[in-house]
Amino acid sequence: QGLDGVKVALKVLNEYYAKGDKAHTAQSGGGSSIIGLLEVVESDFSKDLAEIETTEETAAAEYERQTKDNAVEKTTKTKDVEHKTKESVDLDKESAEMKTDREQVQAELDAVLEYLEKIH
Repeated sequence: QGLDGVKVALKVLNEYYAKGDKAHTAQSGGGSSIIGLLEVVESDFSKDLAEIETTEETAAAEYERQTKDNAVEKTTKTKDVEHKTKESVDLDKESAEMKTDREQVQAELDAVLEYLEKIH
């Protein structure tokens, strides 16, 4: 909006001072300095706007890239959790089976040791 306003002001002033009227000729020194100042302002606005747009586009692209990276990482970690959970369940089951097997073997060993004490 500011840049458009400066452009309109420059257009109006240039048209005003472009007329060949004697009143305009007398004021042309002040008008040219105002026009020069507005041209500098327009240039600065244009430069700043271009920098802001470039920065914004770069930030948007970085945001999109980071969002995609985060989605991939989330999917990977979710799958890792699923696999680790399954592995944990499998290990718990195997541990329970081994504990049961150990208890059975211990009972057999106790029975054998008891029998050996009786025969000796």
